Amino acid sequence: MSLTLSKPALPVLDLDDLTADRADFLRRLRATARDIGFFYLAGHGIDRDEMDTVLAISRRFFALPEAEKRKVQMIHSPHFRGYNQAGLELTRGREDWREQFDIHSEREALPRTPDAPAWTRLQGPNLWPEALPELRPVLLRWQARLTEVATRVVSALVESLEQPAEALAAIYADRPNQTMKLIRYPGVEGARSDQGVGAHKDSGLLTLLLQDEHRGLQVQAEDGCWIEADPIPGTFVVNIGELLELASNGYLRATIHRVVSPAPGTERLSVAFFLGARLDATVPLLQLPPALAAEAKGPASDPENPLFREVGQNYLKGRLRSHPDVAQRYHADLLAPR
Repeated sequence: MSLTLSKPALPVLDLDDLTADRADFLRRLRATARDIGFFYLAGHGIDRDEMDTVLAISRRFFALPEAEKRKVQMIHSPHFRGYNQAGLELTRGREDWREQFDIHSEREALPRTPDAPAWTRLQGPNLWPEALPELRPVLLRWQARLTEVATRVVSALVESLEQPAEALAAIYADRPNQTMKLIRYPGVEGARSDQGVGAHKDSGLLTLLLQDEHRGLQVQAEDGCWIEADPIPGTFVVNIGELLELASNGYLRATIHRVVSPAPGTERLSVAFFLGARLDATVPLLQLPPALAAEAKGPASDPENPLFREVGQNYLKGRLRSHPDVAQRYHADLLAPR
């Protein structure tokens, strides 16, 4: 993995400025979202104690005996929920060396009928460890709190494009696709790849990342170099997802990023929250004013990972590719013949 790094730091935006000087904040937000697609968010209203609580209970989960974690392993969930050992999730076909626990919106499974769209298989209950019952209320509260923050930022991004703030609300209001990952990156030994997670873009609307004190997240600049997103206490790292890139015809930028594994004998912990659109939604194309439309670059196109405006189809494609063991066990009928 190349470690060519550029030094410019990601900007810090304070959400309190949305009230203090709305026009200036929206201008800076628009420029950041178009030119970089990543920033630190302060002034979000979530205090350090709550952040520390989420990191602490995440550490307690990963410290459970392996047998307890395997009881909630993702292979037991047709809805792609639960625990994965390091190496079981793939990015572009290569193992990500991270231990993780996936939680999504807590909803009942939809009936699996012959005429049901394939994406309906994604909805269902989470798996929760019996050995750590307090994990569920802490994480569901966190999910609700970050949904509020993320929707404020999405509304501000839409408004920065000179659109009504609620222009995209119909695709995420009431039943957004909420995904969280508790992630532990163990230090790598010897000749093992240092791919904590491989270079990729996020598929939803917006991501908020809580980091511990260890570095590892890197953001790709336009010149191909990598910017270190070092932790700043009390902030979230925020990045644009592919659905906002689609909706803005590429004006808002979904940026490639990766995580480099920590050194041997150490570990890195993060908690990622992804706000996505409703699984039954179709992403509209915002009608930008002429000056902004002229600056829109069009959504990036990758023949190996095509983007669909149908949200459920887009998300299911990613799950099937990233978790081949779950896909083969429960959704073999959706896989291309080998």
